[in-house]
Amino acid sequence: MDKRLYSLFIVTFLSILLFSCNVTTAPCRIDLLIIGGGASGTAAGVQAARMGCPTLVVEETPWLGGMLTAAGVSATDGNYQLPGGIWGEFRDSLANYYGGLDSLKTGWVSYVLFEPSVGNRIFTRMAVHEENLTVWLESSLVSLERQQDKWLATIRTGDVLKHVVATIVIDATELGDVAKRCGVKYDIGMESRDDTKEPIAPAQANDIVQDLTYVAVLKDYGRDVTIARPAGYDSSVFACACDNPVCITPKEPDRLWRLQEMITYGKLPNNKYMINWPIEGNDYYVNVIEMTPDERKAALQDAKQFTLKFLYFIQHELGLNTLGLADDEYPTADRLPFIPYYRESRRIEGIVRFTLPYITDPYMQELPLYRTGIAVGDYPVDHHHARYEGSESLPDLHFSPIPSYSVPLGALIPAEVKGLVVAEKAISVSNIVNGTTRLQPVVLQIGQAAGALAALAIQQQTEVEQVAVRDVQNALLAANGYLMPFLDVPVTHPLFKVYQRIGASGILQGKGQSIGWSNQTWLRVDEPLLAAELSGLKDIYPQASLAGLPTVMTLHSALALICDIARLENSAIEGDMIEAAQKVYANYALGAFQPEAPITRGVFAVLVDVFLDPFNRKNVDLYGNIIKTNEQVNDLTIQ
Repeated sequence: MDKRLYSLFIVTFLSILLFSCNVTTAPCRIDLLIIGGGASGTAAGVQAARMGCPTLVVEETPWLGGMLTAAGVSATDGNYQLPGGIWGEFRDSLANYYGGLDSLKTGWVSYVLFEPSVGNRIFTRMAVHEENLTVWLESSLVSLERQQDKWLATIRTGDVLKHVVATIVIDATELGDVAKRCGVKYDIGMESRDDTKEPIAPAQANDIVQDLTYVAVLKDYGRDVTIARPAGYDSSVFACACDNPVCITPKEPDRLWRLQEMITYGKLPNNKYMINWPIEGNDYYVNVIEMTPDERKAALQDAKQFTLKFLYFIQHELGLNTLGLADDEYPTADRLPFIPYYRESRRIEGIVRFTLPYITDPYMQELPLYRTGIAVGDYPVDHHHARYEGSESLPDLHFSPIPSYSVPLGALIPAEVKGLVVAEKAISVSNIVNGTTRLQPVVLQIGQAAGALAALAIQQQTEVEQVAVRDVQNALLAANGYLMPFLDVPVTHPLFKVYQRIGASGILQGKGQSIGWSNQTWLRVDEPLLAAELSGLKDIYPQASLAGLPTVMTLHSALALICDIARLENSAIEGDMIEAAQKVYANYALGAFQPEAPITRGVFAVLVDVFLDPFNRKNVDLYGNIIKTNEQVNDLTIQ
């Protein structure tokens, strides 16, 4: 039997066994209930289960993975050089399946392209391997209410209603439906620039959301497979999707791609093509967020028909009549994905709101939210509004450049409702920022952080907002997740966790920049440490004196400064400082020990982490502020 077919058989058999053996009409008690098995929900479930938390994921479709799989957006955007946590695990699994990372570079819009069905099998395998994780597919939430400190949920699975009692709930739905049901305040559409202090936001707020897309996955059948002409078809709607004879007046003349470039934009392995084309293609404007289920169903049927019209345009007008909807991807009657690609949902009012200034200039804001980072992103602000009638009046948010950034933990926590964590695209961000945090790798990380936060709250028997920020961050670091988006210190670097901790403390600050499509932040670990760059150290240790330091710090001056801070912190360093530092140099392979030579930023980070441990000893709240305490820290011992 073909290796991949055998793998599919095993995964399918195990998933049926796991996902059915827990189906029962008796009440189910679970620690963590996750509504939505999309990108965030799956990552949250896997992370919480790995931390020993009994977890149930409820998913409406037959697949796990949401926009990456069930919606067909199987070309990931961003974070290729920041492959942390479950996102990195998923990417590596794809590479192993197809034969290496280069085998994923089949199209030009992304470096990671794959068949949606393969993504589902990978997520399914992840879930199957976690003994603390139960998944109910093709199941939906009927009711949810909080009684004292528990959530009581009714879930419909097939024709059976099941009752679930849970300690914490994670909203991992595509549109933030659970948050609304729980009474969380939220926003829909664009805020005004006066509200968010974002120069590229509109002058006046509105309720306009991004276009959604019913993605089509095509394959080449080698014969004419042109579909019947859809009712209401009008070729002019798609005329300038690419450069072709029927295109006379393109809406975006600067983005008029050749036909071959349009088709290969989302070329997938095994001669398939993802059609998720924003330029007069199958993007479709409809705001379904506040609709009833029946209203959504009707509106989304129109979106499906719009994609079929675009397919007919490709086949009939552009002459690609051998390309048709793949018959080996979705087990749906129309061969289209289970759900559309939602780019935007409700956005909750969280403990903090992540807005553009916190991305463009994180170290100069009123709140040091970067210290609370739990996920990173490096994709531009990218909004899709071309199909909205009147889009010319909206801000041009197509690939607005930003540096890479960290998502703050407080954006996942509702400001008022207890026992709830919010993930996916409904976190507390501005409309502008949603244009980058909505991307798949970021959403996977957000889900993983939500799972870690919920698991810790359950284990510590405390409220979600009372869990220490550093506890969540340490759990993510243990899972090889990024807190800070430093390009020069990848997750494979032996000092990755050290640099993440020092970066998240703010003692050394990263330098962000945007070059073309590339949005970067560098810690600059190999550059000499300048005394002028120690303002972050002063923020953590305000009693420390920086007077008289050399312009370019030497190892000797750095050690003297660390000793002074340790003394002021009532934290003794055992033994001779020089001998202790030499031991650190040897243990961490830092090179030659030369006291009078300039010290690099990276070496300084290691010494501070070892001798002062500011990340763990200087706890921060959800706003990033240092929590003041009168407790004395324990003496430091060099291992």
